[in-house]
Amino acid sequence: MTVSVVDEHAETRKLAAQVAEEVYAPMAEELDVTRTPISLAERKRLGDLGFLGIAHPERFGGAGAPLSQALAVIEEFAKVCRPAAFQIFESNTGPAQVINHLGTEEQRERLLPNIITGDKTMAVAISEPDAGSAATDARTTARPVGDDGYVLNGAKRWISNGGEADHYLVYARLSDAPGAKGIGAIVVDKTMSGVSFGVPERLMGFRGIPSADVIFDDVLVPKENVVVPAGKFSSLFGAFSIERMGNATMSLAIGQAALDKTLAYIQEREQFGKHLVEFQSIQMMVADMVLQVEAARLLVERAAHSGENGIPDPLQVSLAKCTANEMAKKVTDLAIQVHGGNGYTEEYGLERLHRDSHGWAIAGGTPSMQRIRIVSEVLGRRFDQRR
Repeated sequence: MTVSVVDEHAETRKLAAQVAEEVYAPMAEELDVTRTPISLAERKRLGDLGFLGIAHPERFGGAGAPLSQALAVIEEFAKVCRPAAFQIFESNTGPAQVINHLGTEEQRERLLPNIITGDKTMAVAISEPDAGSAATDARTTARPVGDDGYVLNGAKRWISNGGEADHYLVYARLSDAPGAKGIGAIVVDKTMSGVSFGVPERLMGFRGIPSADVIFDDVLVPKENVVVPAGKFSSLFGAFSIERMGNATMSLAIGQAALDKTLAYIQEREQFGKHLVEFQSIQMMVADMVLQVEAARLLVERAAHSGENGIPDPLQVSLAKCTANEMAKKVTDLAIQVHGGNGYTEEYGLERLHRDSHGWAIAGGTPSMQRIRIVSEVLGRRFDQRR
């Protein structure tokens, strides 16, 4: 159920929902249980269908469509199969969009076509063992070496698609300037000498989306792989707003899926001789679910249409992400309560939705950090959390 007043991407959404339900929903539970991502063949199928290039320029094989259309597709897939939705998320709202918006033309031509077809994937590597929310505390360094390029040393943690992705957009210190002033971004290939990966994480949710440390030991990276030089950290995080939009949409999809399951269940399930929907206490819980899902949807839609040059307004993004992240956790919890014992089983899929809801609330900036960003944007000032 999607209650948006005007769905400008109704046909695209309908196609995405059909493919997701027929092809990827049947494999979702197995991917979760076995903790494995979708296969290369399935990823390339998504590319063949055009889902991996929706929000990328036509000259690289994309559709040149607005971000909102990509978000509609992500939502439909994420309702039934997050591992498949993640591939669409990564290509349309992830680090490939940093290449699209901030990279050189040569980098776009070299990297984007293979991402759009599904032949290659790119992950973003920001967090470190001692630098999560405090991204400017990053210690990974990329030191210039003559005219050859940079030598990269350090380690990144909680990297979604870590070990699976072919390319990594690595936030690193490209100069000795303190704080954010020294941080830029450089593309590192999985096959480069000195790149290795930690043991795959066993997460509460996000199963079917690999996560592992990425380790760099004297990795020689050519200078043409620098996407953003030191001193332009604000540009990097401006582009990261697109990824946060994808994140908010994943949470929206989880909440909507839980609501859809609940609306069907309360009209079918009987207790004390009548359907659950007849009980006022159930009506109150379901009404709260609808209110929260629709509030999140409106904020996500507003944020998707904000900003210039395809970069959403950071305040609108933080409002949308914070609301959607917390909504998904609350709504999936209410759905489990309404379903009673059935909600606590794996059979109904609600516990999987609930587990995944917590993962998306952590990824890309927690609700607590989004609240800080909201106040910062509203007041037009920055707050130093170290003092």
